[in-house]
Order: sequence, then structure tokens, then C-alpha cells
Amino acid sequence: MVTVDLESESGGDVIGIDEAGRGPLAGRVYAAAVHVPTALARQLLDGEWSAINDSKKLSAKKRDELERVIKSTQECVWAVASASAQEIDELNILNATHLAMRRAAVQCISGITARWGRGNDEVSLSGRLSILVDGLPVKGLPCPSRSVVKGDAKSLLIAAASILAKTARDADCLRLEAEYPGYGFAKHKGYPTAEHCMALRRLGPCPEHRRSFAPVKECIWQQRLWE
Repeated sequence: MVTVDLESESGGDVIGIDEAGRGPLAGRVYAAAVHVPTALARQLLDGEWSAINDSKKLSAKKRDELERVIKSTQECVWAVASASAQEIDELNILNATHLAMRRAAVQCISGITARWGRGNDEVSLSGRLSILVDGLPVKGLPCPSRSVVKGDAKSLLIAAASILAKTARDADCLRLEAEYPGYGFAKHKGYPTAEHCMALRRLGPCPEHRRSFAPVKECIWQQRLWE
């Protein structure tokens, strides 16, 4: 159940962070960071944000609706960042995901700095903020953090971040569909479905496929055998 208990326990203002797109064979991995003042979070949960939940538990239509609600909330500061397929191959998926999370956190803090005014720089703000991040610990975040397993089903701000990360990732899959037709990216969103794997064998990998992932690596190896 999504609550603001974790936000309240922090004793200060909080940024929630989550990711989307670790499992697909192609495309970027996305991360989102969401901040609202802790004092306001409970009001939002009882009002405009009452339907916010783990993005995996919501329909695509509901995620799109809630994305608009989150982004249009005046007091909300949010950021979406990503790591490319090439960065995933260079760093591995875990490190690339953490890179996207750090990028989102830094962008969000910059937005909070702009909101709070010139009297506060990012260094001083970092000491007054903390981060709730879904999953396991993430190194190198710009302020103190707490990792929460299945946090997207527990924390309002992590759940909101999960929605923004997922909708950004899904939108990017529409770009992949337009640029690389035939793979079915709009349908399977890059995940290793039977349809995707068949297209991969038939067409070979596109520039956005993650070469370090086993099905893509196997396809490349088979292509070389046939040459």
C-alpha cells in the first residue's frame, strides 16, 4: 500500500527515485526523480495523487493520466533521465541504471534550487534533502539516500517516479517503432517476447539493441557464422 510514512520518517524533504527498462533487449534505461514538500505529500495522497501506485499495477491509460497529474502539480519538481544502450553495454545494466538515477537526482536538485531561489546553492540543498530509491542501494547519489525494496508499492514519491520513468520509457519505444519498423517495439516495448526474438533473428539487431544481452549477443554470433 502506497503511503507517505517513509517520507515522514525522513524528517525533512525527500526525492523519490525509480527506474524503468532494465529488462528489455533494446533502448534506453530510464530513471525519474520526484519531489514535493513532505508537508504537502499527505494532502496529495488524500487528493489529486490518491490513484498513484506502483506503475506495474496500473494500465497504460492510467499511467498516462497520472503522468499529467504529477507534472501539472504546481509544487512538484520532477526530472527524467536515461542511459543509452551503448552505455548499458559499456557499464552493464546495473551500473547504467544507477547512472540514470544519479542523472535524474542531479536534475531534480537543480530544479529544486531554481524553485527555492538564489539564496540556496545545490551543495547546501543537498544537505537538507534525502532520497528514497527503489530497490537496492545506489552509490554516488548527490545526497543521503535510503533504499527500499519494492519501494514503488510503499512510498508515494517512489511510486510517482515509477510512473514518470515508465511513461518516458514507453514513449521512447514509440520512437524505436518509427525508426526501426519490423521489430514490434510499440507492442512488446523491447522485452524478450517470442515475437521480438523472432524479429531479432530475422532482421538482426538494430543500433538500439543492447549487444551485451544474451539473446542479442547470440544473434550477432549466429550472423557471423553465416557470413
